[in-house]
Amino acid sequence: MFIMKNRSKYQHQFEVQEESELLSFLYKHLNQGRNRTKAMLTRGQIVVDEQVETRYNRIVKVGQSVAILKHAITKQVKQEIEIIYEDEHLIVINKASGLLTIASNKEKQETAYRYLMNYVKQQHPSNRVFIVHRLDRETSGVMVFAKTEAVKVMLQDNWKEMVKKRTYIAVIEGVLKSEKQTLVSWLKESKTHKMYASSKDNGGQKAVTHLKQKATNKKYTLIELELDTGRKNQIRVQLESMKKPIIGDKKYGSSVNPIHRLALHANVLSFQHPITKKTMHFQVEAPEAFYQLVKG
Repeated sequence: MFIMKNRSKYQHQFEVQEESELLSFLYKHLNQGRNRTKAMLTRGQIVVDEQVETRYNRIVKVGQSVAILKHAITKQVKQEIEIIYEDEHLIVINKASGLLTIASNKEKQETAYRYLMNYVKQQHPSNRVFIVHRLDRETSGVMVFAKTEAVKVMLQDNWKEMVKKRTYIAVIEGVLKSEKQTLVSWLKESKTHKMYASSKDNGGQKAVTHLKQKATNKKYTLIELELDTGRKNQIRVQLESMKKPIIGDKKYGSSVNPIHRLALHANVLSFQHPITKKTMHFQVEAPEAFYQLVKG
């Protein structure tokens, strides 16, 4: 956490007299609009008990100190990253399509990991984030990062037990023979780094995906997919093997790209918090363009 020592940097200081959400408290005391107040939170100008606070729904309690910095400390996280939850152990984001999770040989800076690392270090230079799982570059949606190595290890070592639900929304070419299906296959990677699926055990990694049709216009079909396993490119390669590729997925068989992106979105992630043990449920709706594709 960023600890403020120099009180001369404060523009205003208040003592909390009644418990409330931080945004409501600031709106009441600063005599300015909500949008401007939210912008001050985003820029890191709000300090609670000498710690920079960016969460507008933080509860402030009687006796706590709330101060306003004259100048911003933190910068807004890149627009490709939307933080949907944060505590001292975790950060949960909605990742944009086209953004890498972590650096590759070709791209070092424009990654979710780098943006979040910069974000937490602006709060305190010793802060870090740790990758727990990944989403393909072309896939958007919910991801969780750890703030300590211990939390990362707990989540990764117990991922199958701790994750309660993990679903995706996709738009595929054509229609399904059955509205509900379970896909079981074994995945291997070729020398060209492309995954391929076999319906029989060939020594590859077993992959299990449950899919359900949500809407169709005969040309395209919107489906929901729930994963039992989390293999590399699992959904994409399994759908290609059915000859029902995801729209925009040139690598895995699609010949069309009407929305100029891969039509795959991680919409739900539900897991047991590694520290509090509470069930955490996060849901981000798929882009409206997905639903427009299957309109009659």
